[in-house]
Amino acid sequence: MPLVDSRLPDGSRLNVVVAPIALDGTSMSIRKFSKSKRSLQELVEFGSMTLEMANFLIIAARSRINIIISGGTGSGKTTLLNALSAYISPDERILTLEDTAELRLAQPHVVRLETRLAGVEHTGEINMQDLVINALRMRPERIIVGECRGAEAFQMLQAMNTGHDGSMSTLHANSPRDATARLESMVMMASAALPLEAIRRNIASAVNIIIQVSRLNDGSRKIMNITELMGMESGQIVMQDIFSYKPSKHRDANGKIVGEFICHGLNSRSIVVENANVFNLAEELKQIVGEHS
Repeated sequence: MPLVDSRLPDGSRLNVVVAPIALDGTSMSIRKFSKSKRSLQELVEFGSMTLEMANFLIIAARSRINIIISGGTGSGKTTLLNALSAYISPDERILTLEDTAELRLAQPHVVRLETRLAGVEHTGEINMQDLVINALRMRPERIIVGECRGAEAFQMLQAMNTGHDGSMSTLHANSPRDATARLESMVMMASAALPLEAIRRNIASAVNIIIQVSRLNDGSRKIMNITELMGMESGQIVMQDIFSYKPSKHRDANGKIVGEFICHGLNSRSIVVENANVFNLAEELKQIVGEHS
């Protein structure tokens, strides 16, 4: 086997390719991760989102909203998922399922599971679908799937629809609409016999919010859309942007993309906390969530 994919003791991803697959000699790639996770405070300071967007996401995380974070490779999906996880109640039992352990949750009751590749005899493989099925037997209150990329999407949606509210996951897609199409494709990997309309109804009822993150061509990372799934109409999933980012045609003096974050008509206090410090919201958020949950 000329390929190996593994994890180093500090959590870094290791990939090695040797001949005859590597034509110009052995290639070793190590993807290192920061030892300190980014907070929502830092993401606001970096310009990845506004204070109002951070307030909204805090309330969504505390209110047990099912969230999918969508984006390309290196766009910051796992970073945002880590930041959101800080606002999960410490009283909840959380299961994290990952191919490579990257999530760092501070809650006291976290069970971390990781997939396993097959051995030299091509046996013993534990894939993500196996982990999701097993997680449902472990009395979780929230299930966090590090990345959804295959047939496990079907079990994940079933979990979201059967009492595991507040579940979160990431997937690769270029827009919220593409994210729902990718979910449809992944569910079909698990059960091709399901009609498309049934799959879409399952997605519309399970997923509440899709957060689209992107790495722009100037290197900056932005939350491009926070989109709510409204339900079904004429066989299609109805979606509505809550926040979106609109880049300008011009750049600043340093060549960086400039633009504005647009709020599409939010006027409820249960959604946006006016003039509040996003990092001192705990008591007010508990009151707001209690009033509007």
